[in-house]
Amino acid sequence: MNSLNSEAFVLFDQHILWSDMIGNILGLITLALGWRRSLWTWPVQFLSGLVLFVAFFGHLTGSAGKQVVVMAVALYGWWQWNRSKGSATDGAITPRFATWRERAAMTGAAALGTVAVALLFTAYPALSWDPWPDAYIFVGSIVAMYAQARGMVEFWFAWLLVDLVGVPLNFANGYAFSGFVYVIYGALVLWGMRDWWLRSRKASQPALEGAPA
Repeated sequence: MNSLNSEAFVLFDQHILWSDMIGNILGLITLALGWRRSLWTWPVQFLSGLVLFVAFFGHLTGSAGKQVVVMAVALYGWWQWNRSKGSATDGAITPRFATWRERAAMTGAAALGTVAVALLFTAYPALSWDPWPDAYIFVGSIVAMYAQARGMVEFWFAWLLVDLVGVPLNFANGYAFSGFVYVIYGALVLWGMRDWWLRSRKASQPALEGAPA
C-alpha cells in the first residue's frame, strides 16, 4: 500500500485516506469549475484521475485501469470545449438540452455498458470489489462526463444518479470522506443544474430583429 492509501486522519470514527480526501477535493473543484463552464474543469478532472491511478496502481489494478478511461474522457472534454468555447457571450460554451435521440442513445449506452462492464468484472473478480454497482458507477460517470463535454444540461442529472449509488457504497467500503462531502456535492449539482438550465433557455430564445447579436 503506497502513501496515498495511508490514513490522513480520523473523522467521526471513520478512517480518512489521503487518496479519498485528495480525490474528492479535486472532484469538488472540478464540479465547481464545470458549473462556471471553465475550461480548467478538464485538467482538474484529469489530475483527479491521475491521483487515483497512482493510488490504485499495483494495489487495485482494475480501479487503476478505470482511471485511465476517466483521464481519456477528460482529454476529450478539454478538446471539445476548446472547439466550442466562445459560443456564449461570456466566451464560454453554451449549455443546451440534449435531443431526444441523444438522450435515447446515452440511456441505451449506459444500460448496455453497465451490463457489459458488470459481466467483465464478474468474470475477472480482481477488477472490481462489487461488479454490478461498480459497473453502474463507472459507466454512469463516463456518460456524465461525455454529456458534460458536449455541453448538455443532462450531465447534472447523470451525476445525481451516479451519486445515489456511489455515496452509500463509499461509506460501506471505507471511503467515508466521499459521504461527508456529499452535501456539498449535492448543493453544487443543484446550483449548477439551475445555472445551465437558465443559460440553455436564454440561448434558445431568438434575438429580436434589429437587436445586437
